[in-house]
Amino acid sequence: MPAILKKADVLVIGGGIFGCAIAYYYTRNHPGKKIIVLERNEICNAATSRAAALMTIVRPKQAYIPLTLETYQAVVQMEKQLGESLNMKKAGMMHVAASDATVKDLEQLMDIAQKFNQPYSYLSNNEAQRMCPWLNTNEALRIGFVPGEAYCDPYLLGTFFARCAKQQGAEILQGCAVTGVIFEEGSVTGVNTSLGTIEADVVIDAAGAWAPIWAMHTGTGIPMAPVRSQYWITDKAAIFPEHAPMVLLPDAQAYARPEGGALLFGVREQKLLYASPDKIPDDISHFVFSEDKGMNDLAENGGRLARFFPAFYETGIKYYVAGFSGYTPDGQLVMGKVPGVDNFLLASGCCGAGIAVSGGVGLALAALAAGNNSPFDLSEFSAVRFGNIDPFSTAWLEKCAMARSLKRSG
Repeated sequence: MPAILKKADVLVIGGGIFGCAIAYYYTRNHPGKKIIVLERNEICNAATSRAAALMTIVRPKQAYIPLTLETYQAVVQMEKQLGESLNMKKAGMMHVAASDATVKDLEQLMDIAQKFNQPYSYLSNNEAQRMCPWLNTNEALRIGFVPGEAYCDPYLLGTFFARCAKQQGAEILQGCAVTGVIFEEGSVTGVNTSLGTIEADVVIDAAGAWAPIWAMHTGTGIPMAPVRSQYWITDKAAIFPEHAPMVLLPDAQAYARPEGGALLFGVREQKLLYASPDKIPDDISHFVFSEDKGMNDLAENGGRLARFFPAFYETGIKYYVAGFSGYTPDGQLVMGKVPGVDNFLLASGCCGAGIAVSGGVGLALAALAAGNNSPFDLSEFSAVRFGNIDPFSTAWLEKCAMARSLKRSG
């Protein structure tokens, strides 16, 4: 039997932003308790560092909103603790509706903003175009603006969680790969790793694209699939002011935000790349997301964006960034307890919103790990809401990928 390397009250598989956020809240709210975060590479080096990091608060899926509001509060607290600024850009979010259907969606979204006491307004087409000189508003039927929303450096936010957690007593083991979950008689008691066995009272699976692998060691099929998210960053130009708002273009299934005098944008393509979790390499930097840096996808889908961004075809592309997001068929997280499996929790299925909801996920999972109730309603995030599924089957992977192809929100 392998030697016991360590023992912990809580052990987290995965050192991405979810894992680091859980460690931050657990150590903050439960001093004296021991939590260990395991990361086989370097923390926040996979999906976290590749995110576009739109910190969208007001969303059609209202269960996400309290989670995101907690992230905003956490940023303020961590900046004070570290004596540093995250330099989060509170640029606001502009929603451009150019069809009757998206106008109706926008009006419903602004009702949600009011429900959650988030400031909002409607802009004239001329006002919107002045704020975003690159944006063609001629076809816009209604434009909403939520000024309190922001974007950030996702890697920096993840490492803020990690640094504060370490100050508070968390242990973060990098270069330590999990090789198996110890599951006996309906209960998880720890994990086997490349360095030895670690026992824990509670194990949390926050392994991102690889989470279904470890959950399956308990017989649990996590209802998500790794689906490629990709975006591009243009050359710098005068039409991209650094302090312009973020923009959502639901009729183009596109989004954009400033990036240091350039424009970062994404278009949700129809031909999606997905992968079975057990086929993704341990180090995501070795995975080829696109042989041509997404240029063929741009050629096929850029026309929708060019309708609102006329200079699209004359603007140079400087960077291409891609990574995996965990998508579910209903666009909801997978979070909380697993029925029939004791001492095992899930933090998965970010659906492209992982950076925004990270604070709420961390607070909720830390509470559950300590044996307390979650401060948020997690009923929509149940791991068994689709029944028993095979997260490695082609049919399931395609079903999850379709959810991303239909996504219109930020």
